[in-house]
Amino acid sequence: MGVLNVTPDSFFDGGRYLEHDRAIERGRAMFADGADLVDVGGESTRPGATPVGEAEELRRVLPVIEALAPLGPISVDTTKPAVARAAVAAGAVLLNDVSGSPWPVAAECGVGWVAMHRQGTPADMQRDPRYDDVVAEVHAHLAGLLAAARSAGVAEVWLDPGIGFGKTVAHNLALLAHVRELVALAQDGGAGVLVGTSNKGFLGVVAAGGGEPLGPSDRAEATLASNTWAMAQGVDMVRVHDVVAALQAARLVGTPERQRG
Repeated sequence: MGVLNVTPDSFFDGGRYLEHDRAIERGRAMFADGADLVDVGGESTRPGATPVGEAEELRRVLPVIEALAPLGPISVDTTKPAVARAAVAAGAVLLNDVSGSPWPVAAECGVGWVAMHRQGTPADMQRDPRYDDVVAEVHAHLAGLLAAARSAGVAEVWLDPGIGFGKTVAHNLALLAHVRELVALAQDGGAGVLVGTSNKGFLGVVAAGGGEPLGPSDRAEATLASNTWAMAQGVDMVRVHDVVAALQAARLVGTPERQRG
């Protein structure tokens, strides 16, 4: 899943693809590089991000989705039902929802849905995230979302542990260490697992080895390592800014079936 942020304030590439022509060019390039799906988002969900109005989010994403949909599968990264419906009408086939809420919209529109775990909101989620058992709590929450989506009639569901969304460095590492358990949960429910670590802050902390945390532009190697680990554990899809590197890693890791064989 290639990340296409049509925003001025996303943590990694904010503003780079805010103009429609540049965003469309970037989306075309990601498909050419081998992305299976391009994820278009018009509202940043980084820690501390300011919410965007519905009209502005629609203005940002709809022309991009309409232009890219003929080239390959498009997902829309949104929490707003109206934006989700309009995106599907423009050609999106998957709702990537960080709030874990609009599965009824996915059922209504007959498209897939990403069920993600998040503690808090972008405004406050990284202030003081706490869990008694982060792995058990996240997995239980996702199992509940999967059941709700299935009951509503959603045929395609992806489970996302929400790396970086209301989690400390230790929480993120624990979820990655136990991601094979999430894969088993998803397989039992006929779902897939999506993991997004690309260039996130916890990677900069870990890769620095106790020194000053690495900035977003210096986290490529840690991103590749985390994606390779996730794929080797059976994760079905990774959400990335660098499609070429992720695809090369996927070719080396192979399919989960081949790894288990």
